[in-house]
Amino acid sequence: MAMLHPVDIASSELARLAAVQHGALSRGQARALGVTDEVITSNVTTCRWQRPFPGIYVTFTGPLPYTTRVWAALLYASRGNRAGEGAMVSHETAAYLQGLRESPPTQVHLTVAGRRRVRAQPGVAIHRSAVTSGRRHPVRVPPQTRVEDTVLDLIDQATHVDTVVALLSGACQRRLTTAARLSAAAARRRRFRWRRLCEEVLTDVAEGVQSALERRYYRDVERAHGLPRAERNRPEDSSGRRNYRDVRYRKFRTLVELDGSAAHPPEQRGADQARDNDVVEAEEAAPLRYGWIPIAATPCRVAGQVARVLQQRGWEDQPRPCGPGCGLR
Repeated sequence: MAMLHPVDIASSELARLAAVQHGALSRGQARALGVTDEVITSNVTTCRWQRPFPGIYVTFTGPLPYTTRVWAALLYASRGNRAGEGAMVSHETAAYLQGLRESPPTQVHLTVAGRRRVRAQPGVAIHRSAVTSGRRHPVRVPPQTRVEDTVLDLIDQATHVDTVVALLSGACQRRLTTAARLSAAAARRRRFRWRRLCEEVLTDVAEGVQSALERRYYRDVERAHGLPRAERNRPEDSSGRRNYRDVRYRKFRTLVELDGSAAHPPEQRGADQARDNDVVEAEEAAPLRYGWIPIAATPCRVAGQVARVLQQRGWEDQPRPCGPGCGLR
């Protein structure tokens, strides 16, 4: 193949490859397409290209979009291997690309296989895993972990129970995966932090619990105090709109709505007020509404209030204390 001059790059196979990789190229890829080191150096010295990492180039000037940074870091960490074999996008970066988080992380997170040596670079976080086989998503580009493994990787580094719950329920609520797939992925891991909690949470998710706050209500209020079993997050038609109620005791005409920053994805929060107003209009009964503080700090008091409302509307049983120090009464 004839040597390409800088002015010829835009019409080459190299440009088509760069378009797929959001402007990022490796020296090896350029050489494979017939571009010499002299041409590469000329493009860099004349500021047609940038070099974010050793041996990695970006075919335009100016700030790098996050996706270009991702490709550049991935190509750098995969040198000597095909992307996805030598390295793949993971953790917070994979979560952003897959819709598990709204904004990109400050760093590009990659997982490399085994004991591969990858020299640290600014803005790149390298995670190492002895087992990468089967964790790569079969079709997504850039090469990245499967949604289930992205969630489990983030859970492995979580430090709080509510973070674990929010990750599991959020992934299922956004319909990016299912409780069954997450359970199967967790079972394939020999070492996995929070394993028992994940098993419990995924069982709750299968019951319809979709957030950390809902799980706390289900576990600490309803189940712990023997309240009747409610319907959860079932679709209902109201005023021509399809709504999802948090907790409905249908037989006793009682609704409980749970408000919290992790209770619903941000795109759903704006509809909550209109939805609840529909309930007042249609049923002449406002829902009971609780946030994080009463559910987390005084679940026994919440259980007592919900029980009294249920009894006023036909529940003939009694709530039970959750333990010796229960504040139910």
